Amino acid sequence: MSIFEELESEVRSYCRSFPTVFDKAEGSWYTDRDGVRYLDFFDGAGALNYGHNNPYLMDKVVEYIREKGITHALDLSTTAKEAFLTTFRDEILAPRGLDHKVMFCGSTGTNAVEAALKLARKVKGRDTIFAFSGAFHGMSLGALAATSDRASRQSLRGSLNNVVFMPYPYGFNESFDTIGYMRNVLEDDHSGVAKPAAVILETVQAEGGVIVAPEQWLRDLRQLCDDYDILMIVDDIQVGCGRTGNFFSFERAGIVPDMITLSKSISGAGLPMSLLLMRPALDVFTPGEHNGTFRGNQLAFVAGKAAIEFMKETDLLAAVRRKEQIVRDFMTNEILPLDERLSVRGIGLIWGIEFGAIDPALSKKASQRCFENKLVIERAGRQDSVLKPLPALTIPEEDLMKGLEIVKEAVSFVLGK
Repeated sequence: MSIFEELESEVRSYCRSFPTVFDKAEGSWYTDRDGVRYLDFFDGAGALNYGHNNPYLMDKVVEYIREKGITHALDLSTTAKEAFLTTFRDEILAPRGLDHKVMFCGSTGTNAVEAALKLARKVKGRDTIFAFSGAFHGMSLGALAATSDRASRQSLRGSLNNVVFMPYPYGFNESFDTIGYMRNVLEDDHSGVAKPAAVILETVQAEGGVIVAPEQWLRDLRQLCDDYDILMIVDDIQVGCGRTGNFFSFERAGIVPDMITLSKSISGAGLPMSLLLMRPALDVFTPGEHNGTFRGNQLAFVAGKAAIEFMKETDLLAAVRRKEQIVRDFMTNEILPLDERLSVRGIGLIWGIEFGAIDPALSKKASQRCFENKLVIERAGRQDSVLKPLPALTIPEEDLMKGLEIVKEAVSFVLGK
């Protein structure tokens, strides 16, 4: 029995899908303790957009440590925080015409969601939140209430109150006027649904199965929020920081949310950090009203600043859009012809191969086959029926194609081709 089986809780999950002991990582590659290399199409669930141990980022972090930079400071003002905020304002917010304030939350994305929901309810004086079917926003109480999948919700024996789920434009609901339905709910004094303080959404549902919301739908939702004095919260934790080809995933629709949650790759190097961005008028928390011991990760400030510099200097967003076309062409020309019942979805460098119309279990078998062929890739969606390529944004095109070929072989294998 390994020390993991002996001592670690049964709650562990990813290690069950990828049964080896990893030791080192660089770029888009893991190396296990036996020296076997694995190509990474998992990317820390989106926390490693710049690859493992990106030298530009890590050199800045190592230099900061060697100079005895502060590693923990609660929310004290530090030179590291000052440098990050200045770079974030000058390179991310200002060029996009955004004037949002920045709140440093606890170290995980779910805490940023908690802060957003708490703040929305305080600002509007209403308890209800609208979320969407297929949503994943986190595993703490408030965020879990806005998360739709039964597997995540079933372990809680308490109440998950004050969140009403609305239909997302996917499956049956693609042909349904979901915005019109929401308007009707709000207008109908017998709908049984209270007017919400906020609507929270992912513009691309990642854990929900890589469901890309149409741009016009996003614009219509923004208009609905304006018409009914409802705050719009965009959860950009997994699909922000360049994943979709823009820094923010909502940019493609030309909308501006009232609040934005960021975590995962905002730290640049997989270090824990989360942010809540809010319009200035919403900045009504009193000092310490939402806090946490690790709401100021100094090393993440250093790496996060370096990541923004790296993104600009390497024109990384343009590279993502170029690689998106490579993946799109491969999915169209190599994956879809394998079986007419397959479907593919994606944007930027987040993609999904849907097995639901054939057999949802094939997704797990395909992931296992990929791992046998030294590719780490996870699943998502209803019944985990979606194989989910999620490479680093920095992945060389040669490695991208290598990984895609392994995916194709796995899909062919499980289909018996």
